[in-house]
Amino acid sequence: MQTHAISVAGDASVAASLAGSLFFAQPTSAARSDILLYLLLTMAPFAVLSPVMGPILDRFRGGRRIMVIISCLGRAVLCLAMVQFIIQPSPEGLLVYPLAFGVLVLQKTYSIAKAALVPAIVTDSSQLVRANSRLAIVSLVASMVGGAPAFLLQVVFDARFSLAFAVTMFTVATFFAFRIPRTQVVQNATEEKLESEETHQPSVLLAGSAMAVIRVAVGVIVFLSAFTFKDDKIGLAFVLGAYAVGGFIGNAVAPVARKRVREEVILTTCLLGAGALSLLGAIAGVDIVGAALASLAVATASAAGRVGFDSLLQRDGPDAARGRAFARFETRFQLAWVAGALFGIIPFSEDFGLFALGFLLVLAGLSYLTALRSARTAPSRSKLRPQVVDQVWDLTKGRVRSRYKASRAAKRKSDEQRNGL
Repeated sequence: MQTHAISVAGDASVAASLAGSLFFAQPTSAARSDILLYLLLTMAPFAVLSPVMGPILDRFRGGRRIMVIISCLGRAVLCLAMVQFIIQPSPEGLLVYPLAFGVLVLQKTYSIAKAALVPAIVTDSSQLVRANSRLAIVSLVASMVGGAPAFLLQVVFDARFSLAFAVTMFTVATFFAFRIPRTQVVQNATEEKLESEETHQPSVLLAGSAMAVIRVAVGVIVFLSAFTFKDDKIGLAFVLGAYAVGGFIGNAVAPVARKRVREEVILTTCLLGAGALSLLGAIAGVDIVGAALASLAVATASAAGRVGFDSLLQRDGPDAARGRAFARFETRFQLAWVAGALFGIIPFSEDFGLFALGFLLVLAGLSYLTALRSARTAPSRSKLRPQVVDQVWDLTKGRVRSRYKASRAAKRKSDEQRNGL
């Protein structure tokens, strides 16, 4: 918990350091070009990490813990290097981009390792939602705690001081990462054969698609609001405040809701609820109020939906291949977020953007609900079953069928004899 909080605070410090030069310090047209470059950079880390991270996390003893340590220490080193170039003009200043790319890679490495580490540490599967919810709340608080002083340091001094603050955060996070217990999940031959079946069963695939749509919505609302209220700092702060409140609400509601309903119900409610409120925000006609309402709804759906999806994947996904499963879905979610962000930076009216967003969410919610009902008749597995259990089950099923057929044949023969008499 301490490692996660301090790591997120460091990420917020880096974001605050880069925001001044990437977004607010430039005209809107130039900012759109730089944001587009940033979005392309965010896709690259997952293209690099997805095929590599899974096997490392699942096969090596303490692989998940090692990745957390490497990601924290690596970000500290890269931020320290960025301090030297963040305020330098070109060509030295251009070195900030590859260094920022490295920070992004390590940040995504940490997020994948953390998601795969939670089920290995939480012994009771019924507490997975609560654990994910607490981590998400910690993320929100730590983002504000880390971002606020970093932004203040940048305003009062310059970006070097805010980056130095990030170096301190990541160094402390590295220290706490060494205290994380080692975990190892060994995958045998039977589990390797079942891995594909587990990750492609209907409950997991449909939940992944639903969560991807929610991530699209997050990208749309964040960047649509940022460019709409770029010159209205008070309005932007109000919308971002509504987004933060929505995150707290989602993470607080998800564990309570999970006690009464399944994860699938949580995801359906998130899609339909966020869609309805986004449409209401578009109809409201007041820019700040409509954007704040949509931000509140999307943030709540994102927080609650992510907690529900993580729990569902930890519930139905393959235990020994959980690292690969999280890496695969994190890649899809990041690409979905980028797709939504690309839509959000297109210059069109806020009302149209909110209406399109609400329509997409409602349509996705109805489609997810329909697909869930259709998938109930499809065979699925919720846990990895040992091969001996499958053999016993098949043998028992075969014997029951044989006895049933023999009984029917005997009865038919008896009826024929009786009719012949």
